[in-house]
Amino acid sequence: MKETRIAAILSIVFLLCFAAPHAMAQQPMYSVTNAKAIKLYEKGRNHLYLSNMPEAVRCFEQALKLEPEFVEVNLIMADLSLDEGLNDQARKYYYAAVKKKPAFHTPAWLQLGQLELKTGDYAQAKKCFETFLKLDKKNADKRATAQLGLDCANFRIQALANPVPFTPQNLGGAINSEDDEYLPALTADGQTLIFTRRFPRTAATTANSAEEEDFYISTLGENNAWSKARRMGEPVNSTDNEGAQCISQDGRVMIFTACGRNDGFGRCDLYMCVRKGNSWSKPRNLGPSVNTSAWESQPSLSIDGKTLYFVSDRKGGHGGMDIWVSRMTATGWSKPVNLGPNINTSGNEMSPFIHYDDQTLYFSSNGHIGMGGQDLFFSRRQADSTWGKPVNLGYPINTGGDEVNLIVNASGDLALFSSDKLGGFGRQDLYAFALPAVARPQAVTYMKGVVTDAKTSKPLAANFKVTDLASGRTVAEAQADPVSGSFIISLPGKHNYALIVTMDGYLFHSENFELTHGTPEKPFLLNVALEPVEVGRSITLRNVFFESGRYELLDQSLVELNKVVELLTNNPSLKILLAGHTDNVGKPEDNQKLSENRAKAVYDYLVKQGIKADRVAYKGFGETKPIADNSTEEGRAQNRRTVFTIVNK
Repeated sequence: MKETRIAAILSIVFLLCFAAPHAMAQQPMYSVTNAKAIKLYEKGRNHLYLSNMPEAVRCFEQALKLEPEFVEVNLIMADLSLDEGLNDQARKYYYAAVKKKPAFHTPAWLQLGQLELKTGDYAQAKKCFETFLKLDKKNADKRATAQLGLDCANFRIQALANPVPFTPQNLGGAINSEDDEYLPALTADGQTLIFTRRFPRTAATTANSAEEEDFYISTLGENNAWSKARRMGEPVNSTDNEGAQCISQDGRVMIFTACGRNDGFGRCDLYMCVRKGNSWSKPRNLGPSVNTSAWESQPSLSIDGKTLYFVSDRKGGHGGMDIWVSRMTATGWSKPVNLGPNINTSGNEMSPFIHYDDQTLYFSSNGHIGMGGQDLFFSRRQADSTWGKPVNLGYPINTGGDEVNLIVNASGDLALFSSDKLGGFGRQDLYAFALPAVARPQAVTYMKGVVTDAKTSKPLAANFKVTDLASGRTVAEAQADPVSGSFIISLPGKHNYALIVTMDGYLFHSENFELTHGTPEKPFLLNVALEPVEVGRSITLRNVFFESGRYELLDQSLVELNKVVELLTNNPSLKILLAGHTDNVGKPEDNQKLSENRAKAVYDYLVKQGIKADRVAYKGFGETKPIADNSTEEGRAQNRRTVFTIVNK
């Protein structure tokens, strides 16, 4: 490899010797006339062709003692220095070459620009790239490389001149140790942290690595301090390595990376396990729809649990490591699709994290313009569902080294990442910092509580679905823990949402979250008691809407009304009474009529959807049965409601 490159440089220098009119005489023209120096150069070049490196270098050094500005010799010595990783020495030789004849070998300016980028002298790198672009108008590939280098230099000059706020805080000794901690994952409520720790193996195993990677878990206490991290037990952790994980918003589903397992399809595969109560299921391979003979790792799961982002070097990508996406279908995970050239480059894109807003993607890349190495970027989902141009998180979050993994909490103001550059307890530690405003996602709040049987108080594994009432799009789904009945479900801000809780054998429960004016500072804490399908049981339809003083159903009502249709279809013997209620604004007789017309509007919709008319009755109660104080707007809103009650089963 080295000999091939040296020969290529020698060929270029040799050809340049014949670039002048004297070439017709077939006499080389060198940049110097000192015959002794020229003879040493030619002797050294012959030694190079014979792979006698020490003698070649000795000859070149002697030639430079005689003629320090011998361009050809400086170029060869610069290239030899690069091969040995002696960058400072290479810079010295390149500058000596271009000082005398700037246009003699223009690629020297390109090499100098790249070397100055590595040293951090971005202003000088900029000059070198600009000089190359000025002198070389023909080589398209090298011009593209120079332009990229110039763009990098300009970016870094601006980034250093305009640093972003960055005050990282170590997560402390309860989380970090003398070993490596990295790749954090956080539940939507910010209360549970799972991360990967790498440490020396203490016992002989069948594993072929000297270090072990396992998952550790910690919870946030009332004093806002993390509990002492504990190793997650079997079957999640094993004597093999486990790492690079993500968890669902409620912490009940974990997808992670494991390599070299008997049930694997390639070098590293993605696996999934599910938590019930305090127990995790045995991990299962996601299968050949996701995993291949290549490398799959670093997953990130969307808020609804139905879209999986991950990293792979499989065929069909744009470079080395690319980010791919697979979607859950009725038959399992779909064939992954590359995220495309807006995100992926000829370099490596890694560590994707899709925020709970489902609109902001964070990732690491060495292919986009940045500070050097792997930088952290974010991209916003566009109106047409494509991803926008990635934005660098800026300096000093990004440095000339590698910044690889970052996640952001639900409210969007706090980022967690790992670093080995900030001191700490050991090698890589976990840190938190306030995310700069420009890089923040849409804030997300959440609803948290326990779902039970209203009759027996038994915990229920009910299903939760959040729907955007304007678009009808499902934005989040979750299931309550079957052991405890606990649940967490996210509510992205600035929309009007219907939350509907369902379970076979029970009436559904609904809530309305009007967040169009912003995201609440505090989460919603609400315990849900589901009513069994029994005569006399009632539910309030909180997502049935009318214009003020009118009784025509608004389109936003259809999400919830279709759940009523579904309930009645699945329970064909069920009969219900629809009751309309109003607040006390206006005349009582007008309110009575309005409530009856609104109940009838719901009745008409159900019948139109195929529910037999004799299964549904309706009645208006006007303002006669308030459930809240009519002196406040909040109370009046609660009193304006539609309720249905089971009258026969």
